[in-house]
Amino acid sequence: MDTLILARLQFAATTIYHFFFVPLTLGLGILVAIMQTMYYRKGDAKYKRMTKYWGKLFVINFAMGVVTGIVQEFQFGMNWAEYSRYVGDIFGAPLAIEALMAFFLESTFIGIWIFGWDRLPKKIHLASIWLVAIGANISALWILIANAFMQHPVGYIINEASGRAEMVDFFALLKNPTVWTHFPHTIGAGLMTGAFFIIGISVYHLMKKNEIELFTTSFRIAAIAGLIGVIVVGFSGHQQAQHMVVDQPMKMAAAEALWEAEDPASFSLITLFDSTGRAETYSIRIPYVLSLLSYNSLEGEVLGVNDIQEMYEEEYGPGDYVPEVPVIYWSFRIMVFAGTAMGLLAAYGLWLTRKNVFKMKKFMGTVFILSILLPYIGNSFGWIMTEMGRMPWVVFGLLKVEDAISPNVDSTTLLISLIGFVLVYGILMIVDISLLKKYANVLPEVEE
Repeated sequence: MDTLILARLQFAATTIYHFFFVPLTLGLGILVAIMQTMYYRKGDAKYKRMTKYWGKLFVINFAMGVVTGIVQEFQFGMNWAEYSRYVGDIFGAPLAIEALMAFFLESTFIGIWIFGWDRLPKKIHLASIWLVAIGANISALWILIANAFMQHPVGYIINEASGRAEMVDFFALLKNPTVWTHFPHTIGAGLMTGAFFIIGISVYHLMKKNEIELFTTSFRIAAIAGLIGVIVVGFSGHQQAQHMVVDQPMKMAAAEALWEAEDPASFSLITLFDSTGRAETYSIRIPYVLSLLSYNSLEGEVLGVNDIQEMYEEEYGPGDYVPEVPVIYWSFRIMVFAGTAMGLLAAYGLWLTRKNVFKMKKFMGTVFILSILLPYIGNSFGWIMTEMGRMPWVVFGLLKVEDAISPNVDSTTLLISLIGFVLVYGILMIVDISLLKKYANVLPEVEE
């Protein structure tokens, strides 16, 4: 098989697997901290039991996220050495800060939190879980700062002598507008993931009539958090789309299967593609809506795939600058469907608990339990759209994917390591699900 394809498959497999754990860490950490804050303020042992129960599941997920995250660092040097050489001066800085500041913060204080129960003063112990939650979200910020440079390079010069990009303005990386559309979107997605993790497990126990009061309270807290997360994701996603129209118009055109420029631009309700993925066979479009999403106006030109291809050929030279349009198109719609479904379920869940009484039919209970999967689906397809929509660039406008791969890595090595990663990660996934299932089934400890 082609070396480039294998390298991309390996990076996709390890990244998506790692990202299964990241949003749950971001959101569940905040929710556990909120529960412990309620215990600190009210002194009700119910909230202490609740904090310990969900905290145990948080720790299992956190540990797995750390293990899988370490692999990511090695791939930049092994499979993508040319990428590391070309932008290492810039890309390495936020990654180093993330490890030295944010990761050490969360990993240190999670130990204090685990072993500090009933040993530390309540206020200090509470502060430790908040520092874990804050550290995890600061970690996400630094990773997004690094990724934002790949989406929208700023603060650099090209050293012609060394043939690489070099940082000249660190604060330009921090002010990169791409960061400040991606960061709230990621935090909102994490909150949704943590919320629906709690919602699904709470409903499972409520259907079995286990600890009704405790799991009803957990369900209500999670439903509120899930609804807030959906709203944050919706508004920040709208900002991302408007930024995308200006900064990465090809990604927007691909997401809407818009082949030629339109003013006003129509929104694709459904588009079917031919076998090449470069032409549509059937389409239903809603007039004006894409212009409204792009400019908050019923008028405004949105460039099509063919227009942008010509523009990029003039700017960057001959080449194919069109990503896999069907993949981008359907990834966007799956992401939006997952987010919409979570919003409706969270609102319905709040309505169910409006009188502090939980009643749910078996069918809806099953739906809520299965809704644990929705944020993982939305998160995965959201990142597929974000990264594949940038193709053929690994650093937009500067470095193509085909030029970023290590020159000395052969296809046999990549194939063997890809199979190895898939097998090992498959085993880890089984272990992780087994542990989560085991401790989710263990009812909260009874406090003296």
